[in-house]
Amino acid sequence: MERNDNSTTIKTLKTAVQNFVKDRDWQKYHTARNLAESIIVEASELLELFQWSIKEEESSVSAEKLEDEFADVMIYCLSLSNVAGIDVTQAVLRKLLKNEERYPKDRNKGIFIKR
Repeated sequence: MERNDNSTTIKTLKTAVQNFVKDRDWQKYHTARNLAESIIVEASELLELFQWSIKEEESSVSAEKLEDEFADVMIYCLSLSNVAGIDVTQAVLRKLLKNEERYPKDRNKGIFIKR
């Protein structure tokens, strides 16, 4: 069976990341601060794929490179959630509720105003 978003849970991904780290005895390096820094580094590498591109050229970004950099960011985010004891589902849904209150759709649809 192929694994994809329709058949894989967040828990499965968190466990896979946790096992990868444990198998290499990297837990001592995976502090919240180090992981937060690593997320920024990997996010910068993701953004670098689009550096100096114009909208029409964005399709020239390699799908494989985009996927790899995206995965690096996600892996570090999942690892941070493991270390910090963050329930990803609760955190995301809670933040969406806060964003709904901050940016009600009737006043923010089609526009962006930072509040």
